[in-house]
Amino acid sequence: MTSHLFTPFNLKSIQLRNRVVISPMCEYSSVDGFANNWHLVHLGAFATGGAGLIITEAAAISPEGRISFADLGIYKDEHIAKLKEITDFIHEHGAVAGIQLAHAGRKGSHHQPWNGGAQIPSDQPNGWKNVAPSAIPFQPGNEAPIELDKAGIEKVKADFKAAASRALQAGFKLIELHGAHGYLINQFLSPISNHRTDEYGGSFENRTRLLLEIVEGIKEVWPADLPLLVRLSVSEWTEGGWTVDESIALAKLLKAEGVDLIDCSSAGNVYGAKINVKPGYQVPFAEAVRHGADIATGAVGLITSAQQAEDIIKARQADLVFIAREALRDPHFALRAAHQLGAEIKWPVQYERAKWH
Repeated sequence: MTSHLFTPFNLKSIQLRNRVVISPMCEYSSVDGFANNWHLVHLGAFATGGAGLIITEAAAISPEGRISFADLGIYKDEHIAKLKEITDFIHEHGAVAGIQLAHAGRKGSHHQPWNGGAQIPSDQPNGWKNVAPSAIPFQPGNEAPIELDKAGIEKVKADFKAAASRALQAGFKLIELHGAHGYLINQFLSPISNHRTDEYGGSFENRTRLLLEIVEGIKEVWPADLPLLVRLSVSEWTEGGWTVDESIALAKLLKAEGVDLIDCSSAGNVYGAKINVKPGYQVPFAEAVRHGADIATGAVGLITSAQQAEDIIKARQADLVFIAREALRDPHFALRAAHQLGAEIKWPVQYERAKWH
């Protein structure tokens, strides 16, 4: 039996061995942005587990771009060496290593989730002053961020570009820009968080300007034959917020700029938004963008079974399936899914004796 989930997929010069992608998942386990052996084992297990593409957690492009003081970073050259060790391991075991580049904007300066996750005031240890398109806090009680001036915007663009250059040196073969979940790029896109009156606010053209300029800068250092992805919150689930139609229009612009795939998530920028969460609840967003913008998409969100993932690819709702929590529960999700779907998949030689027959 031929499995749609286990057919290869090409992104520019890169071929993924299957359509199973490990979605970025924050581990809050770094000191000063450095990757360590936790990240090597965490990400490496997905490579030995058969996934086609493995994308790191959000890697901050600057110290102030972190969600928490314990976030992974790629804001200085010293970060490269350990990341290179991780990418080498992933590639040695047949998967492709990607990195998600991110800036948290007004959602930065937080404790780790298991320590309550609250925002740390800027005058407290491990805290800092956040920046954003407008001086609007994410939630009541949060410290208001500083509205970025032109110099601050230029720094953000330069930091993304420098991070992309380091990502290449670290051996990554794919970049995903984090434009979702209420982080800085998403904050610029949304009229709820962006109240600017200059060329970066107001109209759709102005609110999308920063992302398009970031892409333009990254293309100056990122090889033309390597893939560039963007994660979007396709809907904010809120009246007056960013919409599916705007996501489709933006995806068309991104495609024209050489972006290869839109990773379709939702929400995260509006505190208290009412979201209809159920299995596969975000898959229709991937389908809408895929067909509306004629661009490859990834589906994400409560995708937990092999058959569910198979059906998404078979129905052409998306080109890739991004797995997150289910991969934490079973790092070998792809090996198990292949068995359940009757597909052939290469196992690590060290595990061959455990294959199902």
